[in-house]
Amino acid sequence: MPRAALGLSAAAVIIVGVTAAPALADPPAPPSTSTIRAELAALKVAAPHSMDGYARDKFSIWAKQPDGCTTRQEVLARDGKDVQDKPGSCQPSSGSWYSAYDDATVTNVAQATIDHMVPLAEAWRSGADGWTADQRKAFGNDLKDPQLLIASESSNSSKSDSGPADWKPTNHAFWCTYAKDYTHIKSIWKLTTTDAEKKAVSSMLDTCTN
Repeated sequence: MPRAALGLSAAAVIIVGVTAAPALADPPAPPSTSTIRAELAALKVAAPHSMDGYARDKFSIWAKQPDGCTTRQEVLARDGKDVQDKPGSCQPSSGSWYSAYDDATVTNVAQATIDHMVPLAEAWRSGADGWTADQRKAFGNDLKDPQLLIASESSNSSKSDSGPADWKPTNHAFWCTYAKDYTHIKSIWKLTTTDAEKKAVSSMLDTCTN
């Protein structure tokens, strides 16, 4: 049964290939390169905050959405291809998803890997430590901005809590979008950056063609 009627589950994905076309749907698109460069220039440079008190559950992932499915399930529905649900639930029985970080197609609903473009720990050390619980919940479940995307298990693990200064997608063709999305999220949420991060993002933006 289509997800439009019921919802998609928090299942994850196992890599079955390394070359594939992107899914039929995508996360929200970021602004133009010129706009992103302006956003990057406007980000406040500051030393990373202490990680004291940090915990992923302080971001309330994955919260229920109005249709009764979780944020994670909504992303799998949004970004999946040929997704079919189990009758009467948000649990997918089949489908495939594209991991842009490493240009891999993942299928076989077994483990879900949905990544926060700006990792929760990075958000904490760049300003989220001072947010309210509601603000952190909104950030951890942000569907309107390019903050949540499909990632293969290996690429998600490799990225972990790192930002662009310490980690970049192995798929160089995604560098432009990655740099745009990352900068746009930091700009929207008024998070800080570092000189090393700005330099890394700026370098990746040089790969953009528009």
